[in-house]
Amino acid sequence: MRTNEGQSRPNTIVGIYAIWLREFTVFFRETPRLVSALISPIIWLFVFGAGLGMSFSVGGLSYQQFIFGGILVQTFLFSSLFYGAYLVWDRKIDVLKAVLVSPLNRPAVFLGKVLGGVTISVMESIIVLIVGLFIGVHYSPLVFLEALALVALASAGLTALGLAVGSVMESPEGFQLLSSLVLFPLFFLSGALFPVSNLGGPLGLIAPLNPVTYIVDILRGLLTGVHYTDFGTDVFALVLFVVLANVIGVKMFERMKS
Repeated sequence: MRTNEGQSRPNTIVGIYAIWLREFTVFFRETPRLVSALISPIIWLFVFGAGLGMSFSVGGLSYQQFIFGGILVQTFLFSSLFYGAYLVWDRKIDVLKAVLVSPLNRPAVFLGKVLGGVTISVMESIIVLIVGLFIGVHYSPLVFLEALALVALASAGLTALGLAVGSVMESPEGFQLLSSLVLFPLFFLSGALFPVSNLGGPLGLIAPLNPVTYIVDILRGLLTGVHYTDFGTDVFALVLFVVLANVIGVKMFERMKS
């Protein structure tokens, strides 16, 4: 019995690695996605950011520098949540069925896909962090690595959330519609483009319940020194979100029809 357990553990690791490698390889085959990862933040920072930056600054930063953390989050937020669309496509063309009939259990398959999404988010974020150097956002190599670690952690939760949604959707079109309805409120009510303190009324009550608010705040604080919530609260909220998203994601993935 111990021998079987000892043999299954390496097989599980190899299986997770194979799923991760497939997700990673697919990303690099999609040239438009690579180009989009570079073009989108440039448009936000150098067109939108520069235009509004002519009229005001926030917290001693230029507007470009202020929204930089938010644009960084936007990059992997969109990428991570829409990652669930690949799950819908895989199920539609029976690729997922071939994976699920393998000896690898569903939580292991889920983990491989989450790791694939995290890796892609980190790769895209490296591009954005390099772009930040051209707008005066300077950071040490250590801060650069810390930012990528936070991106990886946040992406683990967001990718799991995307996979959870993908597990219950039957069509890519339905997934895109539902994700968009969730995605844009998460982004625009996170303080990515303006201080959360500027939100009033019901919107001001929603922002603290938005997990992306804490992701934006902790990355902005790390990269620019401007934050609106203390570090401990940001970390607690982020870790809680990642744990809950993965627990829910695994449960939904296990119940998913192949």
